[in-house]
Amino acid sequence: MRIGIGYDVHRLVKDRKLIIGGVNIPFERGLLGHSDADVLVHAIMDSILGALGLGDIGKHFPDTDNQYKDISSLILLEKVYKIMIEHEYKIGNIDTIIVAQNPKLAPYIESMKKNVAKVIKSSVSNINIKATTTEKLGFEGKGEGIAAHSVCLLVPIS
Repeated sequence: MRIGIGYDVHRLVKDRKLIIGGVNIPFERGLLGHSDADVLVHAIMDSILGALGLGDIGKHFPDTDNQYKDISSLILLEKVYKIMIEHEYKIGNIDTIIVAQNPKLAPYIESMKKNVAKVIKSSVSNINIKATTTEKLGFEGKGEGIAAHSVCLLVPIS
């Protein structure tokens, strides 16, 4: 078994879609980034890559490479999934938390779980996604950005 952690943060800005867990969430601002800036999926990818000992998403999908400009993070997650399979591991479970003052994310969590589970070919029961606020403290609480944390357990395929 191998354990990895991931963390990501993006600034909220006008004129961008808010995509978290592959779900387009209606909101007046979205996350700024080279890709679709899906903070949750980025944290999940980093936790998988960390468990494999293979660096982070910046190493595999640099923001200086135009092929990743505005790409769906679910496509990048599929690439990370293939790397995981090549190393003969599968997901044991993933536990995540999204930190955002607004918008309220509870109505979208099941869809996020389904999106992630589908890409990594795992049961939805192996994916846990939580959301919390910071009681208006810090950059998340001030509505300046959204962060996500992820922990994953990988188990050998054999």
